[in-house]
Amino acid sequence: MKKSSRHQKITGDFAEGLVLYWLSKSGYECARVDHTGIDLIAADKSGKKRIGISVQGRSRYVGTEKANVNLHEFEKARAACKAFKCIPYSAIVVDGGDILRCFLLPLDHLEKIATGKAGKQRYWLMSDKFLAKCYEDRKIQRFELIIKNSHWQEIT
Repeated sequence: MKKSSRHQKITGDFAEGLVLYWLSKSGYECARVDHTGIDLIAADKSGKKRIGISVQGRSRYVGTEKANVNLHEFEKARAACKAFKCIPYSAIVVDGGDILRCFLLPLDHLEKIATGKAGKQRYWLMSDKFLAKCYEDRKIQRFELIIKNSHWQEIT
């Protein structure tokens, strides 16, 4: 399947919308922001906990579902969160064929578990072994959407 010329932008917008939806459904007050480093701001009902979220969305072709996710620079998110008095978080959304995964975690924790060297390119792994560890990690909020019984073909 060939993706559209705007698919990367659409994927990013969709990932942000999906995280907004899930936070809202979970009782957070949240908004999309247009700021270098963060895409979303969310606050719990008490207003005492406010998080700034950098969202990274990827859409994978069949056969590339296990490809690592190149992560954004952490310092831009930290700077934006400092300005808005937010706790820095990251959301990683990956459409991997028949499963769409979303992970939400504090940026401090992401720095500890991401591969690669600080100050260089960092990666979120998509291997079965790494994902199994994520599923057991209480610091990582997550959900998965399973795509089944779908019928989608070229429009004629």
